[in-house]
Amino acid sequence: MALQSKNVLITGASMGIGEAISRKVASEGANVALFARSKDKLQAITADIQKNHSSSKVLFKAIDLQSYEEVETAVSETVKEIGAIDILVNNAGLALGAPAAFPNLKISDIVTMNSTNINGLMFATYAVLNSSMVSRKEGTILNVTSTTALEAPPFAGEAVYHSNKAAQEGFTNSLRNELSGTNIRVLALRPGVVATNFHSLRVGHDKGMYDSFMEGFTPLESDNIAGAAIYMLSQPLNISVKALDVVPSAQRSLNVFDRSWSERNA
Repeated sequence: MALQSKNVLITGASMGIGEAISRKVASEGANVALFARSKDKLQAITADIQKNHSSSKVLFKAIDLQSYEEVETAVSETVKEIGAIDILVNNAGLALGAPAAFPNLKISDIVTMNSTNINGLMFATYAVLNSSMVSRKEGTILNVTSTTALEAPPFAGEAVYHSNKAAQEGFTNSLRNELSGTNIRVLALRPGVVATNFHSLRVGHDKGMYDSFMEGFTPLESDNIAGAAIYMLSQPLNISVKALDVVPSAQRSLNVFDRSWSERNA
């Protein structure tokens, strides 16, 4: 098993895709460090993983990725507890304020999205590189970006999130080049529409808007994305799946959804 005994740090691990990836890597025999803000959720997930995968070391850190001091301290503590980080999965992210157009967003929402989606990803990457990967010249960084990174969304409320994801792609590609001369791989996993709290949060938990967005097709589940992550992380050292899009078949592009998919494939 390619991930056996590897130390994997996952951000945004308290729910959705992050939780699913955490459970999957533990089932592959990896040790797991879970980072997110919700202490209660992290405690519950940690206890459940320990119960079902007793051979894996599991720990959590309830932190806010917007604070580099918190990130650096949590990474340092993690390295002391389980050893150097072999794999970093930058999964944490959020979208707020849809369907409000950019001029109508709250400044606080803009700041939170930028600070979490860009600074948080860079803070975690910086801390892990300097604590675990640069000195050994090895490791894997998997950034969970989005198909939104590549195409401008056709609806209002996505300007900040879209630009955040585009920035993540630019960072991923630049960092990969900068780490030439090492065995550190830098990868991007781009989910399409996934049935998680993320899509509910982005529309302010408005059920009508959520259901309308999903009309005519079935979104992916978090486990689908976790399976893709395992595939990418399990490749031998000489293979990098640099980027992988995983979307519902009905999602033909960011702008085109086959709303007759469910009816046609009932």
